[in-house]
Amino acid sequence: MTESESVVYRVVPKCACSTIGQIMFYSDHGEFFDGDIHDSKDRLHKWSQDYSQQKIIDNVTAHKSYAFTCVRNPYTRILSSFFDKICGIQRNGNRYRGKLVPLLIQKYGIEVGGDDGKQEFDQIKSFRRFLLFARDTIRYRKPMDPDIHWSAMSGHVSTFIVNGGRYDKIFWTEQFNDGMQQVLDGIDTHHTVDLASIPRFNESEGHGPKRAHPVEDYFDDLSMHLVYEIYKRDFDLFKYDFENPGNKMPIAEIDLDEVHAKLGD
Repeated sequence: MTESESVVYRVVPKCACSTIGQIMFYSDHGEFFDGDIHDSKDRLHKWSQDYSQQKIIDNVTAHKSYAFTCVRNPYTRILSSFFDKICGIQRNGNRYRGKLVPLLIQKYGIEVGGDDGKQEFDQIKSFRRFLLFARDTIRYRKPMDPDIHWSAMSGHVSTFIVNGGRYDKIFWTEQFNDGMQQVLDGIDTHHTVDLASIPRFNESEGHGPKRAHPVEDYFDDLSMHLVYEIYKRDFDLFKYDFENPGNKMPIAEIDLDEVHAKLGD
């Protein structure tokens, strides 16, 4: 939530959250946060900051401010998680979650491009094995609990509703400027935001190897089945095309009433 309480955003990992956080910060202060917005400790309210929690609760339960979130095609989101979190070196110079990658190499036979993530490897084979691991974490909570970067978007989106929030807008990463502009048009900001000139704060860019193939090449029939098992609600609620992994664009409008009804249980 912005410090001015102009707008509330439910973060969904791997869905332009760094850029959205910086836009919110800029709309209040007329400057971007120097560094990764996830590292900021003040001038932006976050649930992870104790002093912010009551302010966020009061605002959300009374629906004092415009509330929104942003979603992404499940196929490209899980692929991005693989290249960034599994193959990539994180901004602290280490592998993501310490022993996670060695565990995947040992138990699932995944390759990650060597110690620096820069060496050649069979991306398609390794990604499909990672998909099995992601399914195991989500379905069976083994060998560990699911990670926020590949757990279903509908789960993230629902916590806001279950705890008394209501969204005014849910938009797609794939039509970012259109959706973000609608949010900005719905709120009063201290500083005007020109989306056309805002840089993209893709904090995961460059962490891992570049994707070597088109999206659809990573998903055979079995992979698509696994993706549907994990992300069925995401496809249904946020109107993405399950049948064609190569089509990242949504195929219908998001029905906010449907989202609130189905995720509010």
